[in-house]
Amino acid sequence: MNRILNTMLRLSDIEKSVIFYTNTLGMDVLRTFERHEQGFSLTFLGYGKESETCVLELTYNYRVNKYEMGNAFGHIAISVDDCSKACDQIKDLGGKILRGAGPLAGSD
Repeated sequence: MNRILNTMLRLSDIEKSVIFYTNTLGMDVLRTFERHEQGFSLTFLGYGKESETCVLELTYNYRVNKYEMGNAFGHIAISVDDCSKACDQIKDLGGKILRGAGPLAGSD
């Protein structure tokens, strides 16, 4: 079954952003993911379990102090039963696949 997993936003102040989403909007920090060697960290926030609802993924890229309007949006992650098959279907319909199915560098 397909479903939206998360929406990713890039930001320049992770602490300030987490305070906003937790204290102001009432979200919970669900998990964090540090990749020091690759220069970024991720914080996942939401109102329920990641396995049950769509969450927000905040991406902090080290040494990036500012984003312009429009370039902070990263992606919307969608779960599919078979990633390779979904990529093939997108190509067959004229879509462009920028990165094929498979784990991200540094992940499993």
